[in-house]
Amino acid sequence: MPSHAIHPIDIIRKKRHGEELTQPEIEHFVHTVVLQGERTLDALHGDDLAPTDKITDAQIAAFLMAVYMHGLTHRELAWLTTAMRYSGETFNMQPLNTFSVDKHSTGGVGDKSSLLIAPIVAAAGLEGTPSISVPMISGRSLGHTGGTLDKLETIPGFDTQLNLARMTEVLRETHATMVGQTPRLVPADRLLYAMRDHTGTVESPYLITASIMSKKLAEDLNGLVLDVKVGSGAFMPTYEKSEFLAKLMVSTGELAGTRTAALLTTMDEPMGRFSGNWIEVWECVDILQNKRHSMSADLIQLSTILSGWMLYFAGKSKSPEEGAKLADDILLSGAAYKSWLQIVTAHKGDTSIFADPAAFHQPKASRVLKAPRAGYLSGMDCTEVGWAVQRLGAGRAKPGAPVSAHAGIESHAKIGTHLQAGDPIFTLYSEDEALLDGPYKMLEATIQISDTRTVPQPLIREIITRDNTSI
Repeated sequence: MPSHAIHPIDIIRKKRHGEELTQPEIEHFVHTVVLQGERTLDALHGDDLAPTDKITDAQIAAFLMAVYMHGLTHRELAWLTTAMRYSGETFNMQPLNTFSVDKHSTGGVGDKSSLLIAPIVAAAGLEGTPSISVPMISGRSLGHTGGTLDKLETIPGFDTQLNLARMTEVLRETHATMVGQTPRLVPADRLLYAMRDHTGTVESPYLITASIMSKKLAEDLNGLVLDVKVGSGAFMPTYEKSEFLAKLMVSTGELAGTRTAALLTTMDEPMGRFSGNWIEVWECVDILQNKRHSMSADLIQLSTILSGWMLYFAGKSKSPEEGAKLADDILLSGAAYKSWLQIVTAHKGDTSIFADPAAFHQPKASRVLKAPRAGYLSGMDCTEVGWAVQRLGAGRAKPGAPVSAHAGIESHAKIGTHLQAGDPIFTLYSEDEALLDGPYKMLEATIQISDTRTVPQPLIREIITRDNTSI
């Protein structure tokens, strides 16, 4: 901490005028935010704090709005990310003597690639040298996007709430773990994100970068691959803003000493065959068992490309393209499925349901949306599709709300597919028949059928690395 007193109001006023904050000022702000969070949990601590260690919700909100309006310099962003990264516990990969690499997605509809990537890369890490480990800390569904933890928790017994010591054991056993953020891991992010949600500052690319990268860097990563969505189902509203966010994250990762690449990938329609929770696990298990459905082709392609970059960073391949080929070979060989079973077992999950994953899918109600006329499926608002999935029960409107294991949609056609009148486009699933009507109408309103074929955007739109990052 600095020797002179730093007051929150001085930090706010300085940022309000667009001036660059110092590293001690940013560190002090994060420090006081975490102390406030601890006081909220235990009010007895509050009276013992010095005045400069106290901050109000209004002051936090004012700081976030000042950042939203003026942005951050490269140095400020690096200092904020680092301060948040070390605001609580951090993972230490050194005892494992392995190359640690992870993947992060900005979120999409039907985007379940983590369930394939973790076992693919873990399988590669178990064989030969160098050893690779994937300490994957994931999130839950919120808004129109799904969450990896909700999907994993549909597997009976699967424990996503491991502490850091158990994470280390699982990584030593299986070379991959998929868990949620612990209360003591990057607490500053948890506290600031809750305030951003209430102050209209969630969309700030600087605050998004600090949030994502502080959690990922707290995993003690050597490499990180970012899947930044673009298109109608993306979190960022335009391609240019997604590209800017990707460049910020790559620059921040590289400045922290972590090899980082960002792939801008198309999210104009649901990824793969299923969108939901258990049904997405089912789709991935089919792929791991070499049961490749035609509707899963984009998911397989994306998963192997992202895995390829991870394998390239780890030194398992001479190029990302060679890495993608290796990833597909690992899938086809069955090694990734073996790794998946080891990971699920280590998390206390019941692997017996994978013998017949379709039988485990037990929705109480379903309805098929059919093409109203012949023509080509030419488009849809993928965000609306995501909201339909959420309102079927698969997502949550607010943090902490329960989600349905079996709600969701099955896609029967991709953009560019020619349809006859009456051909199925989506099948809706829910555990409550009363929830079908609204999502059905949303999907019916958003699908577009035309007489001419629309050529879909390429899956990979752009790749950003340290070699082409300039912002």
